[in-house]
Amino acid sequence: MPAAAEAISALGINSRLSPLYSSPAWPDPSAPAYTNAVLSLETSESPEAMLEALLSIEAGFGRVRFDEPSLRYAPRTLDCDLLACGDQVRATQRLTLPHPAIAMRDFVLQPLADLEPEWVHPTLGKPVGTLIADLPEITAQRL
Repeated sequence: MPAAAEAISALGINSRLSPLYSSPAWPDPSAPAYTNAVLSLETSESPEAMLEALLSIEAGFGRVRFDEPSLRYAPRTLDCDLLACGDQVRATQRLTLPHPAIAMRDFVLQPLADLEPEWVHPTLGKPVGTLIADLPEITAQRL
């Protein structure tokens, strides 16, 4: 299991890691490709506490967050997103669940489908397989 996944797994129990996927860098596809995965785990922590723990793990792997909007998608050592917490729905300044872009990202949906094929988006009411089928293009490739 990659080191970042091990660090995240330590936050809960029954962790499972999806296969790895490679996807073109965005917004600059000429940059090195990204490696993506989804990790599922059980925890008693709140979503807000999990988000803070993920941000701490990112920082431990050298992630620097920039306030400048033009650098928001700059290359980074690690990017951990809290995608969903069961069927919870929330939208605060700090955290939106499910992740607002989850239904548009093949590099998230494909590993999610590998790990949780029965998952249904809590606000769209669509299963992960339908979300994948609705995508205009699939660019992520299983490694």
